[in-house]
This record gives sequence, C-alpha cells and structure tokens, in this order.
Amino acid sequence: MSQSFVAARIGKPHGLRGEVTVQVHTDDPQGRFVPGATFATDPPERGPLELRGVRVHQGIYLLAFEGHPDRTAAEALRGTRLLVVDDAEDEEDEGWREEDLLGFEVVLPDGSALGTVSALHVRPVQDLLEVRTTRGEVLVPFVDELVPEIDEEGRRVVVDPPPGLLELGE
Repeated sequence: MSQSFVAARIGKPHGLRGEVTVQVHTDDPQGRFVPGATFATDPPERGPLELRGVRVHQGIYLLAFEGHPDRTAAEALRGTRLLVVDDAEDEEDEGWREEDLLGFEVVLPDGSALGTVSALHVRPVQDLLEVRTTRGEVLVPFVDELVPEIDEEGRRVVVDPPPGLLELGE
C-alpha cells in the first residue's frame, strides 16, 4: 500500500533565479532534497516538480525546480506541499503531521479544556505543538512527557505542562 507524506511546504521566493524557501517536514532533508528528485504536489496541478538545485543559506533550505527559472515562476509555487510517495509497507510510526492534528481539542490531564491545536512546528531538535487558548497562542514541546495522549478518533490531545509553561507568553 502506498502512502504519501509532506516533505516540505514551499514558502517565498529567494533571489531572482527561481529559488524558494521551504519549511522542512522530513527528518532526512539531505537524503530527500537531491537534484533530480521528483515530488508529487498538493495541490496536484502544480506538479510533479523535479528538483534542479538545493542549497542551505543561513540554516534555511533553498530549492529550485525545473521549469521555474525565475522569481515570478517561483512565486506561483508558494504554499505548495512537496509530497513523497512511500510504497513500502512499513508499519513503523512516522510521527504526526500538522494536517493530522489541526483543530484537535487540547485538554489538561484532569479533562479541563485548554484550547485547540492551531499548528505543529517541526524543528530539527524538538517539535512544538501550538495551542490556541482563550489567552492567546501557547507553544508546548511535542514530547511524550508533556503530550502523553493523542486520541485520533476523539480528536483530542492531552497536554501535561510543567508549572509555569502556560504562563510564559503572558
């Protein structure tokens, strides 16, 4: 059974030669982003896209695609998700994707409501779950100790924050 996952989301153009910034969603960017690699896209009508160049500038991946030679062509790709189709029948947990968690109710261990999931920030060292509360946005490290339970069917996430974490932004 084949399934696809988001390797990156294209951001704004960079420079005049068709490069774009990307928000990386894969744990193996060096293995995925190689010239000649082809990506399915979401929305599908923007692809497939073949990678013609890759470089890292100030910690940000810059990608260039065949058929998109300049800034105007690159701008048309903004917001496109680069998909990797995985044909392997691998049952290993690949982790959570932002689109799987958006809108989930977030509760504390005692069941009291905290808010809803508004984003998942994928970071090289540790992902962050963004929770929209009545007092604003709160970032919670997305680790088992602080996010001990995710109920997919009930669309609910349990967050067990240490003292003071929820008040950091105030």
